[in-house]
Amino acid sequence: MDKDAIIAKAKDYIEREKDAHFRAEVDELLKKGDFKELEDRFYRDLEFGTGGLRGVIGGGYNRMNTLVVKSATQGLATYLIKAVPDKARAGTLSAVIAFDSRHYSAEFAEAAALIFAGNGIKAYLFSALRPTPELSFAIRLLKADTGIVVTASHNPPKYNGYKAYWNDGSQVIAPHDTGIIDEVNNVKSIKELEKKDALAKGLLQIIDKEIDEPYQTMVKSRLFRPQLIKEKAGEVKIVYTPLHGTGAMHVEAVLGSLGLKVITVPEQREGNGDFPTVAFPNPEEAAALEMAVALGKKTGADVVMATDPDADRFGVAVPSRGVPSPSVKATDSQEYTLVTGNQMGVLLADYIFLSLKEAGKLPANAAMVNSIVTTGMQKRVAESYGADCIECLTGFKWIADVMRQCDTGAINKTIVYGAEESYGYLVENEVRDKDGISAAALTAEMTLYWRSKGKSLLDRLDELYEKNGYWQELGISKYFQGPEGPGVMKGIMDEYRKNPPATLGGIKVEKVRDIEESVWKYPVAGGGARKGEAVALPRSDVLQFYLEDGTVVSARPSGTEPKIKFYATCCAKVGSGGLAAAQAEAARKLDAIKKDIRAVIGD
Repeated sequence: MDKDAIIAKAKDYIEREKDAHFRAEVDELLKKGDFKELEDRFYRDLEFGTGGLRGVIGGGYNRMNTLVVKSATQGLATYLIKAVPDKARAGTLSAVIAFDSRHYSAEFAEAAALIFAGNGIKAYLFSALRPTPELSFAIRLLKADTGIVVTASHNPPKYNGYKAYWNDGSQVIAPHDTGIIDEVNNVKSIKELEKKDALAKGLLQIIDKEIDEPYQTMVKSRLFRPQLIKEKAGEVKIVYTPLHGTGAMHVEAVLGSLGLKVITVPEQREGNGDFPTVAFPNPEEAAALEMAVALGKKTGADVVMATDPDADRFGVAVPSRGVPSPSVKATDSQEYTLVTGNQMGVLLADYIFLSLKEAGKLPANAAMVNSIVTTGMQKRVAESYGADCIECLTGFKWIADVMRQCDTGAINKTIVYGAEESYGYLVENEVRDKDGISAAALTAEMTLYWRSKGKSLLDRLDELYEKNGYWQELGISKYFQGPEGPGVMKGIMDEYRKNPPATLGGIKVEKVRDIEESVWKYPVAGGGARKGEAVALPRSDVLQFYLEDGTVVSARPSGTEPKIKFYATCCAKVGSGGLAAAQAEAARKLDAIKKDIRAVIGD
């Protein structure tokens, strides 16, 4: 886009933006003649993708700001009115809005609520920050038609975002996603009310404890052994961090009411959009748990827990040397192991199936759901209990879609659990997104259960490895920033499609699942490929390479960030050499695969 066009867009933005701070940012850039920064802010409009919005906070059409949020909400409101015309005519449409601790989250949430009100849609707005899973729960409890949570999940402080939900409490998918995008892209004018008018007309209602209390009751109802907790709660000590986000209120309330001792990291307890004690507020990364682990060492904690800022993701670290005796004071030499998302997914799956089976409540058609890039070990565990594991695309909205199909009878299964590798777990049906609060509660019970058997979580994980093989996973993310980023990513994916590698890590590629083209491809000598049967998944820009030893390598551009993500999951049989030999074999394979991927995308 040429300089004149960029400047014209900047001036148009200044005229339309009502927020003085964002307007002043762009005005100052124009006065300074900072074309490079103006170009980044205006070379495109921040895309409302299938999951909503996510971007750097600031003035401009390629930023997260009040005007962009209002425009997106107007598009969503317009689509909703067209999609549910009977309720629109009756004036009974409603929406729920929640927000996390990030900068401008409260302002963006209120702005969205007043757009809904301006379109005759009743807005239920949380009075203060709340977790994403509670937003999903609230939509279902209030029988609302849509919902929004203002969050950028675990991204750095400069980001914020906006996720859109449908009436079942799950993030929107087809046909609603593309329908909303079309309306957002065609917004010509914005309808909004002043807050006092929206309140007076009953089109804005502030909510809090009327949702909080039922949500906490629901979380506790999903536990299997309340009597065990009542009798043994004092035997497990928990350190918890919400990473400056939304989780503290519910985690402390739920676990505390059960009699469990929870020590919250004081420096990270309160919401703070600067996330001052961590580089990234992401429980997937060991660095984010350093402060909590230090407190765990000091207090002799049996488990260290963390949720990300909107409390949908959940991470855990446990003592590396088994179960510490309650009578022995832990020292700073006590090391902790970060449990991966795949490993915790396995442990929770095992515990849920085991508990249902022991209680005689495991449905005959029981199943769990996980994403196509999640460890294959979860499928092995499910099958060991006579249950199925249904695969879906990456993203919890697709797990929710499988649950929706089970609700309607399109799939004849009873879903008891959903998981994805990126630290997302769902142990209840009342929520249709990953839930770090309920995962924390169930993990506390699971820890206590295995403690009562003389085992730690790592001990149980080793038992599962012995039975199902040692599984190890690899994840690589490569960012491609700036205007040229999308083209570079497309070029990489196109090249992989046209010329799939014959080997990865020295292991032969037997077949390729191209989910975008919805075909299986079978590489043959000479670099060609013949197309096989169709893929039974919605189309998505994902390639999966199946190696002859059973390893699966996946590549997909992120739907919310300018990056390509690679995943690999492999299994090594536990033989006479034991777990150590299997671990070494899996690590060797993954190291070689990583080198091949890095050779294509760079370091």
